[in-house]
This record gives sequence, structure tokens and C-alpha cells, in this order.
Amino acid sequence: MRSASDDLTARARIREAAIRAFARDGFDAASLRAIAKEAGVSAALIVHHFGDKNALRTACDDYVVATFIDDKHELIETPTADRVRAALHDVERYGPYIDYLGRMLGDRSPAADRLFDEIVRVTRDMLDEQREAGLLVEMSDPEMTTLLVVMMGLAPVMMRAQIGRVLGQDQLSPAGMMRTTLPTLELLTHGIYSSTAFLDGARQALASDKPSEGGAS
Repeated sequence: MRSASDDLTARARIREAAIRAFARDGFDAASLRAIAKEAGVSAALIVHHFGDKNALRTACDDYVVATFIDDKHELIETPTADRVRAALHDVERYGPYIDYLGRMLGDRSPAADRLFDEIVRVTRDMLDEQREAGLLVEMSDPEMTTLLVVMMGLAPVMMRAQIGRVLGQDQLSPAGMMRTTLPTLELLTHGIYSSTAFLDGARQALASDKPSEGGAS
């Protein structure tokens, strides 16, 4: 499990300071000088390790995505009660990374596109591994299923305020995650419909009304 406290090199301090600064101030407003001050290093050392601010952002993107994926792998490989309990109580350490994703994905830039594409890629890889391990049911469209899983995962990040307003608590807090966990896993494991009528009807409709290659039906 990754932890900032386990990685206290100058490069890691710069990366963690940049994640906090980009999340708090936005990429454009966060200067290398301010990041250097927060990390306790010189701006020249940031350039030495990362080259420029864009490269620093890419390094932050990769680290944040890898942090979430690595921890999900651990939980998937050993989904014991103790592991689930530990993950729920450890959620607060993800705070800066969740804030970072929310800010960076929302800035409508090529870098945001790259970050989203990377999240989709690693999610697809994770689902492929789970399918090969016999943990997933057959998918009619793995690419679309991957996007749906990503949408479910990012909705609490991108719509945090609205979801928190409805729930009366931050859904990404330890208490919010405890409330969310069982309904989420029930939905993913069993679905919500007791009948296949909707699915059967949709399959029949789509089989008989496929769109043409030009996009019109």
C-alpha cells in the first residue's frame, strides 16, 4: 500500500506538495516557486527532477492513479473482513488525491483528457484481470462496461458537493464510505431488478434495430 510517509525523498516531497497545490489552487495558479516552498526545496530542484510544470503534473497524475489501483488490487486479491475494514478506516489518507482528481479532471484540458484516459485504461486492465480470475460475469460490451465502472467511481469525486448535500454527509468520508459500501456491492453483485424482463426486451429491440454504419437507424 502506497503512503507518502513511506516515500520521503526530495522527489516525493515535491510530488506530494504539487498534488496539494494543484488540488487547492488549480494547475495554472500553482507556481513552481510556491510548490518548492511547500516542499522545502528550491524551484531549481523541481526542474532537475521533473523538467517543467507539465511534466510534474504528469508525474502527479500517474502516482495518484497508481495509488488507487494498487490498493484496489490488494483488496480484490484478499477481500477479507479485516481488509475491507482497514480500507474503510484508511479512507482519509486519500483526501489530497481525491481533491486532486476532482480539480484536474475538471479543467477541460488535454492533460485532463490524458488523466481520464489513463483511469479508463487501468480500470479496463483491472476488469480484464478479474474476468480471467473468474470473478466477473460475461459482458456484452467490455469497453462500455469499463466506462460505466469509471463513471460510478468518479461521480462521487466530480459531484461531491451535491451528493454530500443529499446524504447529509461527505460520501467520501469514513462514515460516508461505510454507508456506501454495502449498497454499492449489492448493486454490483446482484443488480437491482428481480426479473430479466427489461434486459430481455432491450436485447430484442437492439438486435432488430441496429444502427447503420453512418450512425442513423
